[in-house]
Amino acid sequence: MTKIVVVNDLMQSGYQYRLVEPVGGNFSPLFSPDLIPAEMLEMGVFGGKYLTDCCREFPQSWFDSARLCHERHDPELNFFKTNASQPLSYWREKGWIYWEDPRGWFQWYCRYYMGRRCPDDDRQIKRWSAMKRHIAQVRAHCSQGDLLCRRKQRQALLHWGYDSRKL
Repeated sequence: MTKIVVVNDLMQSGYQYRLVEPVGGNFSPLFSPDLIPAEMLEMGVFGGKYLTDCCREFPQSWFDSARLCHERHDPELNFFKTNASQPLSYWREKGWIYWEDPRGWFQWYCRYYMGRRCPDDDRQIKRWSAMKRHIAQVRAHCSQGDLLCRRKQRQALLHWGYDSRKL
């Protein structure tokens, strides 16, 4: 049985999607993020500003320990205390925003994790996979466990569900 989710937040009104897979299950074999959305929010990603008006769409447990700031993007809330984000306008200019997910990749991942599948899945999974080049850079230039080395790159990896603390 599928569930229909109706979204009403600051960026979407009346948008609906179906949850057709179990929560956290039946992912593409090409997609295996290290972190689930709740872990990412708890660690500190996107300066705490991401999804602050979407709490009704996702499980409350995701937000219980999330590092959020409703007023502004605050890099101090990020795990690595650095800004590793581009403004949404930049992502729009590049054509990286899919109409169903106006906030970008992380919104897509949250909905995918919850069980939505959509025509943009393959593209988003390829984008996620392309971030592995940053893992190679961290490994090439940093001693394992040196969390002060390449903090911006490590934070960017966290934004994409890679646990860069383990590198």
